[in-house]
Amino acid sequence: MPDDDLVARALALAEESFIASSGPGGQNVNKVATAVQLRLDVFALRLTPPVFHRLKALAGSRMSARGEIVLTARNHRTQEANRVDARQRLTELLEQAQREPKKRAKTRLNRVGKEARLQSKKKHGATKASRGKIEW
Repeated sequence: MPDDDLVARALALAEESFIASSGPGGQNVNKVATAVQLRLDVFALRLTPPVFHRLKALAGSRMSARGEIVLTARNHRTQEANRVDARQRLTELLEQAQREPKKRAKTRLNRVGKEARLQSKKKHGATKASRGKIEW
């Protein structure tokens, strides 16, 4: 179950900076810094080790060696829309990291199933062996 308190703390600790953006906006792009760069120090969140490792795997190249997640949002024309987009992406990333993956249940095969599998393997092996070079 995702922890809403963690998301709230993360959004409070996140630092936003506005940078010049490419993309839609015409001449407005050249005049206004509409792209948002969101930085979050993951170590300040004091995550449990399993959650931290899942977050690190999910963030991938967006996480720096110093433990900072850097998200850049530049899809929209306005600062506010990009700001909302960056915060939404950070929230989804944190919620996904908090979800524990389901453990895989081993499949159990009965004796008949094992024998059928082995017969199938032998048949397939014989077919492949018969494809070899022909000796005259």
